[in-house]
Amino acid sequence: MELNLERPRDYLFVRRADARSVTIVDRPFTASIILTRDKVVDDWGIRDVAAMTPAHVEPILALQPEIVLLGTGARQQFPSQEVLAAFLQRHVGVEVMDNAAAARTWDILASEGRNVVAAFILCDRP
Repeated sequence: MELNLERPRDYLFVRRADARSVTIVDRPFTASIILTRDKVVDDWGIRDVAAMTPAHVEPILALQPEIVLLGTGARQQFPSQEVLAAFLQRHVGVEVMDNAAAARTWDILASEGRNVVAAFILCDRP
């Protein structure tokens, strides 16, 4: 049996993700990023979900997503109620999960053509 690697051409896909890095197609990122189907907003400026404020939500909402996947590192950690409210007040769904789960979910939703944005919080400590 012959196996071929088929890479999607109509969206940026996540090859791998953990608490310290995310690889988009073949490019690794080690600072927090925001991902859309066609671009990466690098160095998002947040390193810990506990430090996240509603101001950190604004660059995500500016992309006008229907749903946001918030990757919070090695494990799922919920941001403050104020941060969650910032999404809900704009009628944008947000799903909070660890980075690996956010990457897997991103690849599925992006491949379906959904208007989704993923935000990955990356840190330099394990």
